[in-house]
Amino acid sequence: MLIRIPAVLNREQLLVVNDLLATAGFADGRRSAGAAAQRVKSNEEIAAESAQYQPLNNIVMNSLVRHPVYLGAALPNRIAAPFYARYLAGMEYGPHVDDPVMGDQPRYRSDLAITVFLSDPQSYSGGELVVRTAFGEQFIKYAAGDAVMYPSSSRHRVAPVTEGVRLVAVTWVQSLIRDPVKRELLYELHQARESMLKSLPDSRETQHVDTAYVNLVRMWAEL
Repeated sequence: MLIRIPAVLNREQLLVVNDLLATAGFADGRRSAGAAAQRVKSNEEIAAESAQYQPLNNIVMNSLVRHPVYLGAALPNRIAAPFYARYLAGMEYGPHVDDPVMGDQPRYRSDLAITVFLSDPQSYSGGELVVRTAFGEQFIKYAAGDAVMYPSSSRHRVAPVTEGVRLVAVTWVQSLIRDPVKRELLYELHQARESMLKSLPDSRETQHVDTAYVNLVRMWAEL
């Protein structure tokens, strides 16, 4: 399931985020990659101890974790501290699959990956996030402030940037629902439930759908 999360950040937030990134120090992104990914990774990332890191999180992550599409589709249990990555001309991230378990303490299972786009797509050439799906490769280059969420088990890559600068925030989620098929079914049911609660809040059918959704989450959730 590949989900677009629109308008995670508004224009004013993006201006502040890009000002923070402009003054941050960047280092070789291979430091945060596993052994296999190091061979194909070419980007830069700001360090967690950077003075800009927490102010960035206060804007980017606080907005992301409250977004209704993220909450409904991810059913999150834990979310990782993000990486803020920069791709200059000539940089790319070759085909890879994310590590299944990440972090130090506590460790977490990486069920879902999220990329928040921080650069205007017109400001750089190339740099598409390319995710392999059952329907072929999907090339993703969303508007600044939008995000994409997809299974961490998917083989994916970042196409070479040929001009300009690509800036993104990347994070991972451990969902309450481990099984991706169940998670997708719940998201579809969640969308129907939300629509019915708005349009037919007092109908018997809405009550049935609401009860089914809540109790399926209760049945399948892992804490």
